[in-house]
Amino acid sequence: MSWFRIAEAAALLGVSDDTVRRWGESGRLTIHRDGTRQRIDGRDLVPLLTEHPARAALAEAFPLARASARNRFVGLVTRVVVDGVMAQVDVQAGPFRVVSVMTREAAEELGLEPGMLASASVKATTVVVELPPEAP
Repeated sequence: MSWFRIAEAAALLGVSDDTVRRWGESGRLTIHRDGTRQRIDGRDLVPLLTEHPARAALAEAFPLARASARNRFVGLVTRVVVDGVMAQVDVQAGPFRVVSVMTREAAEELGLEPGMLASASVKATTVVVELPPEAP
């Protein structure tokens, strides 16, 4: 289970800390209290992320030692589908839904489940750029 402080949840959701607190007070989001600390279960953030994709993410949660991939999307795992030898993992990173297909073994070794903070790195030798159709 992944737990997030109010400020971390707000950054993932692209809202203010006060908005997260108000959602807690109204019952839209469950805020757990552990003494003076307030925490939110990552699984409780998934419906809010998929309902209103966030405009911010916690990139600093995954500092890189060294990596060649520059396209990193930090967000929450929203879905894990395991079937046979393969697994599909969806990560909601800001307004972007990133889908990864990996081996079942890899997904199980990582312990992937909805509500976890994760970083999806994309590296490709080909990048396709598209333009919208010209206006008539």
